[in-house]
Amino acid sequence: MASDKELSDFLKSVEKRAFKRALYAVRDEDAALDIVQDTMIRLSEKYADRPPAELPLLFQRILSNATMDWFRRQKVRNAVVRNFSDFESAGTDGDFDILETLAALGGSQATESAADSVSRAQILLAIEAQVAELPGRQREAFLLRYWEELDVAETAAAMGCSEGSVKTHCSRAVHALANALKAKGISL
Repeated sequence: MASDKELSDFLKSVEKRAFKRALYAVRDEDAALDIVQDTMIRLSEKYADRPPAELPLLFQRILSNATMDWFRRQKVRNAVVRNFSDFESAGTDGDFDILETLAALGGSQATESAADSVSRAQILLAIEAQVAELPGRQREAFLLRYWEELDVAETAAAMGCSEGSVKTHCSRAVHALANALKAKGISL
């Protein structure tokens, strides 16, 4: 049974990666945040009695299910209603916080030149954009295997598919990313 501290430490360790994964899937920051929060609440309420070793796989499975539930709700909601916010022009909301930005950058960039920093940021944005363009199952398999560092069996369990499907989705994702980035002149 996971103690409260173990559960809390686990949730802290996965929150940023889970948010990014949800954001890639739904492409809406508010919805991604809601999905991650719902996932954390479900894990805490229903699976807190599980051993700490089981938490990562349970969390990934709950996150996948919560994301699919969001898409189902969106499909129904969009068939029935439109939000007034859908008609607003896209743009920044003015919530930029320099302290959050500096904290996110950490101390490692202090020794990096401005040109290297900009180049690295542009490459990361290009990679993130290409990951976001992957088909859903490929993106999910890629993120679970290489972002969350789950093995093939754990990824298959989290996705609810066979290990062979995971390998196929990952292979296709890696090849698609490599080709897209190579076309942009980025070689890693």
